[in-house]
Amino acid sequence: MSYLGNAVTTMLNPKSLMGAVLLGAIVLALASTVVMFVRRSARRVGEHLSDVTALRFVSAFAQVLVYLIGFVLYAHVVPELRALGTALLAGASVVSVVVGLAAKDTLGNLVAGFSLVLYRQIRVGDMIRLASPLGVISAEVQIISLGFTVLVDEEKHEVIVPNNIMMGSTIIRVARETGH
Repeated sequence: MSYLGNAVTTMLNPKSLMGAVLLGAIVLALASTVVMFVRRSARRVGEHLSDVTALRFVSAFAQVLVYLIGFVLYAHVVPELRALGTALLAGASVVSVVVGLAAKDTLGNLVAGFSLVLYRQIRVGDMIRLASPLGVISAEVQIISLGFTVLVDEEKHEVIVPNNIMMGSTIIRVARETGH
């Protein structure tokens, strides 16, 4: 029995290449299982909700968070990755400033998407009036994602509006879908 225990301990040693790869596979399998559970739970809860916008957002965010936590835990267990992680963290801070400046509109849409989902000023199914470059349009809210809000106007055209525009505009809610 002790031979088997020693063999397993040797195989899972994070200092060896085989152990690091095996631990990575285990962490990936565990994270994927948790993500599958999150997706299944979100589907079950969504069946009982009339507005699933916030649920979809929370589910997607939780899935990304599970993989991120799994990677951080894996990097913490493997000694060679700890030193690399420190160097990457220093480099990532410089890169994040550059990317943040380059993607300020995208990040603005993301933050506005958080606000739209959390504050629920408008919801899927609402009829709204919104100022556009072509004038005021009346449209139904179809999708509220983190980057864009999709509206369908009276002529059945899709109007895709960046969320930072939605948050910066005066919106007139004409009608709210019942049950929301």
